[in-house]
Amino acid sequence: MSADFPTAEFTATDRRALASVATQFFINGAVFASFVPRLPEIRDRIDVSLGELGATMTAAAVVGVAGGFVAPALLKRFGTRWSLIVGAVVLISMLPAIGFSTTLLAFGLSLAVMQAFDVVVDVAMNLQGSWLSARRHAPVMNRLHGLWSLGTVVGGIAAAQVASAGVSLQTHLVVVTGILAVALVFVGSGLLREDQEVDDESEGRRTGAARSALVLIALAGAFAIAVEIISSDWAAFRLKDDFDTTAGFAGLGFVAYTTGMTIGRFSGDAIEARWGSQRMLTVFVAIAAVGLTAASFFPNRWVVLAAYCLAGLGNSTMFPKLYDDAAKMPGAKGAGLGALTAGSRVMVLIAPVIIGSLASTSLSVGAAVAVITLPSIVGFAVIVLGSLRRR
Repeated sequence: MSADFPTAEFTATDRRALASVATQFFINGAVFASFVPRLPEIRDRIDVSLGELGATMTAAAVVGVAGGFVAPALLKRFGTRWSLIVGAVVLISMLPAIGFSTTLLAFGLSLAVMQAFDVVVDVAMNLQGSWLSARRHAPVMNRLHGLWSLGTVVGGIAAAQVASAGVSLQTHLVVVTGILAVALVFVGSGLLREDQEVDDESEGRRTGAARSALVLIALAGAFAIAVEIISSDWAAFRLKDDFDTTAGFAGLGFVAYTTGMTIGRFSGDAIEARWGSQRMLTVFVAIAAVGLTAASFFPNRWVVLAAYCLAGLGNSTMFPKLYDDAAKMPGAKGAGLGALTAGSRVMVLIAPVIIGSLASTSLSVGAAVAVITLPSIVGFAVIVLGSLRRR
């Protein structure tokens, strides 16, 4: 067992709380995956262009960025348990609102509310997850994020299946809301009722070092999400446009990447317990760099497919590590996680525009992706691995 994880008593109450937090991670992954595959239906029903729909979704994402700055104040006032419960209730209640939206304004407002409260839930569940991980004899953050990935897969597959079966969007999202509401009863009853004390010495008189730490965690989040979303979202375009594959084969790029990521997240805790944080992260970042380089430049579609799986595997432990580090930062409760989510969500807004612009030039899709992802890997390694060595 690594020295990074000192032994501590892990009670039955802690085990129940961990089950609740794990369930919430799965729920969060399933919520957005429940309607994203059916966005074409939503677009057709509210009768807007793809450009108008995209602009509305971007505006809603901006609200999510703002939520990252508000979350620490809410957590300080209400605590992680109630912030998570109320936030999750609002989050899932927006699914029927989206399903019954008939105007672009109604859809945009529903999505904006969802994005804002998603940040609050995200910060609260990662705080409780990090506290519980520290009390265990082995780490758990990678598996918690693995459950989020599994939730996206299950939610997406279910959405595709019910759409193929002709089930209406409204019926689908109402049923999903009911199922998730039952799961939330289980979550709320088991969460930690008292928050762990944090070092709030710097709160109210933010030092230069504390501000720098928040900036660095935000930058690290931006780098990590750039690698994750660009690799997953643009894998199909890399295969379709650069190799002229069929749509079915191109779609395997996304599957390969997310499969690698899910495998890495469910195995990452055991590897971290055996190797320690620094060695594990160093190896996984190197794997991601090799996978991304091969996926961007190798002139064979099958090798590219395998490379995306390798890249997903390497990228899998980056965000769990960041969330755990951010949860342990001194200062206002959730300040580090708020900065992390804000930085990552800003990158979510700008990365697709940059890649789209680069891919519209003489660059191949692979080269355009490499222009952003490879420097992002380097930036992440400098910030996160450098801080580990200093500690």
